[in-house]
Amino acid sequence: MVSQYGIKFAVSIISSHFGDLVAKVCECLLRKGTLSLAELVRYTELQNSQVKNCLLVLIQHNCVQPFSVQKDGGFGVAPKVVTQYTVQFDNILHRLRFSKFMAIVSEELDKECEELLEPLLQHGRLTLEQISQRAQSISKNDWSTAVQDALRENFVRLVNARYVERCPDPEPFIAPPDEDTPSSGKPGAKAAKLAKRTAPTIEQRAITAAAPLESKRFAIMTDMGTDSRGEETAGQPPNTKLGEKRKYGELEMDRETMVTISEKEVLWRANFEAFVRHLRHKACVSNVIARLDDGAGTVLNAMLESTKYAESKVKTENSAPLTMDTILEEVMKSAKGRTMTLERVRAALSQLGCDPTTRVAEDSYTVDLRSIIESAQNEEVEAIVLKRYGREAYRVFRFLLKTGRLAETDKIADTTFVEKKEIVKILCNLWKGNFLHLERISSHVGSKPLLFLLWKVNKISVWENILDEMWHAALNLSQRVAYELEKEHEILQLPREKRVGAQGKRFERIRKVKILLESSLMKLDDALLLFHDF
Repeated sequence: MVSQYGIKFAVSIISSHFGDLVAKVCECLLRKGTLSLAELVRYTELQNSQVKNCLLVLIQHNCVQPFSVQKDGGFGVAPKVVTQYTVQFDNILHRLRFSKFMAIVSEELDKECEELLEPLLQHGRLTLEQISQRAQSISKNDWSTAVQDALRENFVRLVNARYVERCPDPEPFIAPPDEDTPSSGKPGAKAAKLAKRTAPTIEQRAITAAAPLESKRFAIMTDMGTDSRGEETAGQPPNTKLGEKRKYGELEMDRETMVTISEKEVLWRANFEAFVRHLRHKACVSNVIARLDDGAGTVLNAMLESTKYAESKVKTENSAPLTMDTILEEVMKSAKGRTMTLERVRAALSQLGCDPTTRVAEDSYTVDLRSIIESAQNEEVEAIVLKRYGREAYRVFRFLLKTGRLAETDKIADTTFVEKKEIVKILCNLWKGNFLHLERISSHVGSKPLLFLLWKVNKISVWENILDEMWHAALNLSQRVAYELEKEHEILQLPREKRVGAQGKRFERIRKVKILLESSLMKLDDALLLFHDF
């Protein structure tokens, strides 16, 4: 569930990018859930054509996924297929991170690949032909065959790195659950309740059904004689069986047709999942370096680089298993790794808590990524407590967070070395700030009643409150940026030669304010990634 501030923040992003009309349709979907076109028209009180155009914009930019379901028409009326629209909250948030995504591509690949990614981030879904046309329109060089080949080669590199993927099915059909999965007998009441609770929602099923198969998701045909994996394919079209002879002209014609179809009809988009995974890995490595040392960070980075394509989802709890030989091979690919001995790598694995597990004939090692993320989250919340309530409250909160269970007031005071006359005040302040859970237990010693106060950190509720505060802060920052830019709109539109005197000072002020606010928002987004996306 997304909090009210989370919804308001997402709506503000859509409003600033596409206007109030699109934001109104998006807000309706965020607040009411999956809806049909007729329901959207009724709730938003907009014209049918307006809602359609708004939906098309949101679909184009990967913020809404349509899907079809069969609905009963009522007594004596035949069932009918209805198109439903579900909003993708995470993809809306990713619009703030486009600069981060481009920086990743620039660093990992090069500037040319970054320039190819930019139109996909800006325009949502494009064919390779449309990307080429946009590149041609802004190119200062002659649009020669060599330049076109270089563009296609860079595009293949983006696909191979999985930063670009084929777009999902525009409107998958979702069958009713009883038709979709066969029943294996009548379950008991508890089993039925558990199955209902763990079963994917219709929205999750729609997203999964729309996603292309892995074999097609990163497959691209170009006229350079390679597919997306860089393998030679010119002499062997998909329809040619092994050992079957075909005429050269026919082969060339088939390939030319396939390339034309691929470039003109196949839609591509930025693969947000790959970028978030990259940022998650980077956050894990940074946390390990800060808590342990550079050696452990180098080994972890090597293991994650080697296994990143084996991860089926972003929030993977454990890395894929690797043998010691494979780990050493990956570690030696970096400059820091080449200075590490076998014993140092073993020590780093021990620091990371990688106990070897026997798989087939060799020992293999995996890293508990979930525990690293939880450690980073704990440190973030502890830093908030330290800043708000001081050093003693920080020690109290840290003790309770590590204990993970109810603790009595006197025991907390004794363990954290806080004076007993101060401990109740500190605990009450943390409780009022929603950082602690309190339970009261009454007892009697003879005829004398006693009241015991037991305290603990309820991580689920604390984390939810922290995330809600982050949404609120992000909303305030984004609104402040919009307000400042609107206030100085005329100054920002002035040509360079007219920015002199007082107007020049105003322009310089708004430039610095914009940089400060946007950098603060990006820093806050790092925390949002940690608590929401990782």
